[in-house]
Amino acid sequence: MEKVSIAASAREGIGVKGALSKIRAEKNIPAVIYGGHKDPVSVTVSVKDLEKIVKAGKNTLVEVTLNGKPELALVKEVQYHPVTDLPIHADFQRVAMNEKMDVVVPVRLEGTCADIAQYGAIIEHILREIEVRALVSAIPHEIVVDITPMTINKGILAGDIAMPKGVELMTDPQAPVVHLAIPKEEAAPAPAAADAAAAQPESSSTKGKKDEEGNLTKGADAAKK
Repeated sequence: MEKVSIAASAREGIGVKGALSKIRAEKNIPAVIYGGHKDPVSVTVSVKDLEKIVKAGKNTLVEVTLNGKPELALVKEVQYHPVTDLPIHADFQRVAMNEKMDVVVPVRLEGTCADIAQYGAIIEHILREIEVRALVSAIPHEIVVDITPMTINKGILAGDIAMPKGVELMTDPQAPVVHLAIPKEEAAPAPAAADAAAAQPESSSTKGKKDEEGNLTKGADAAKK
């Protein structure tokens, strides 16, 4: 399994006004390391190291060295600034190589369905992540689903997905992951119905009404004479 090694520093000035701004100005971000039956630790990591982890893919194993002592962890969450989209905080969860854990894994679709070309079907990707349980060494970055055999009458459920070796599905097996939908077209009026409507005689209730420009109709003129 791929592993990314980074260095972390103990965070100082917690609760001090302006401390977080100073950390980010130095191209670092505040973070916390928790779990593993140990107390959480507030640290700082470089933006460059965090980008390296994110680029490696979701659920990448990270070796975090703090005060000369390495610990294994997974990035559980990265918070981004709503305007600049820059990372502002990260959560690391300690892990043990001999223990299974539940994680969320992205679902990626590949392949092409024949019904897309034949019926103009549209792919509706409903479940974009699934929860699995596995040893840290077996946790995948993503789950790939081949949609080639899918039809408009049969979608793919979570239980239909073949799990990699050593990976157990924790999401409801009946949860829909992807299916095909046929776009609804607005039905035009049938020609026979349109002709029948045009052939209807003018009813007395329409006589004397104004046309679209506000002028009296012929029926109204006749009534005035």
